[in-house]
Amino acid sequence: MPALPHLRPTLAVGQRGVSLIELLVGIAIIGIAVAIGAPSFAEWINNSQIRSTAESLQNGLQFARAEAVRRNTIVRLQVTTTLDGACALSTAGTSWVVSLDSAGSSANHCGDDISETGSSILQKGQPVTAKSKTTINASQTAFGFNGLGRIVKTTSPDTDIVSSTIDINSSGGACTGDPGGTLRCLRVVVAAGGQIRMCDRARATPDPMACP
Repeated sequence: MPALPHLRPTLAVGQRGVSLIELLVGIAIIGIAVAIGAPSFAEWINNSQIRSTAESLQNGLQFARAEAVRRNTIVRLQVTTTLDGACALSTAGTSWVVSLDSAGSSANHCGDDISETGSSILQKGQPVTAKSKTTINASQTAFGFNGLGRIVKTTSPDTDIVSSTIDINSSGGACTGDPGGTLRCLRVVVAAGGQIRMCDRARATPDPMACP
């Protein structure tokens, strides 16, 4: 029987490394992809901030209305510039407070603790953070609700029983419908009957998200 030839172990073939040219090409492709996707990502961030702010304001208004019904007294939400003692009422404010109507204007009382006494601040909110590009444009600074959940007149500031709106925009771009606009800007509508809803200003009827 012939002797079997001696089998030599097969040496593993080493893997070739990435050359400098291949590395540079890969970096260039990644850079191009990021440059193409950056505008869409920024638009998504701005739209998310707009929706988050609109939902925060809507929740604040619903809380004020629910508290008015629960307590059977007038409760108001007021749009303010800050949440400290230097606050002032402003239709373009970046914060809001919910308080009992007996406390009157929340100006200079935003820094008070949430309680049932004193300035009677029931809730505070800051929908527009320092890092957000979201802006607010309200038709009035105060929204008062009575024990039936309906809009009522307030003093300091003086308001009437009318439907009101709060537009939520972004300084990061224009709204859809405006020249070159791509952002989905929203609106919170407070009807005279007390109903609160959020709508998309770019949509048209009969879309249920369209603004009245």
